[in-house]
Amino acid sequence: MEIDEKYMSLAVHEAQKALQEGEVPIGCIIVSGGQIVGRGHNMTEALHDVTAHAEIQAITAAAQTLGGKYLTDCTLYVTVEPCVMCIGAIGWAQVKRLVYGCTDEKRGFTRFAPQALHPKASVESGILEQECRQLIQAFFQTKR
Repeated sequence: MEIDEKYMSLAVHEAQKALQEGEVPIGCIIVSGGQIVGRGHNMTEALHDVTAHAEIQAITAAAQTLGGKYLTDCTLYVTVEPCVMCIGAIGWAQVKRLVYGCTDEKRGFTRFAPQALHPKASVESGILEQECRQLIQAFFQTKR
């Protein structure tokens, strides 16, 4: 889907910001009605906060932009499959649609918490998958 690729490319740009800051390169964009209402990238090192994942940063920004805690009309784009913590936050925020780039076989929600999303939420995966996977793999190769 062309629109998904457009917004995922913006999430990739957020991930590249994280990489430049020495963070795990994951980026997130939240869209409502064709407008970006939240964006974020990993900031766990900068903030000394294990909860400062890209999705959490973007959810906080979107809630502030929209003036409420529920994101029922939003699509969340993230470069890597959300972890259990983030999928919990996405579920609690009642995000309508989740779109992610590449899977995370070690820590991804589909392995550990596949029922965590709101029952009406839909999930799409594999958008710009190679680009998203390459970014995260290149980062971890430098750490090993």
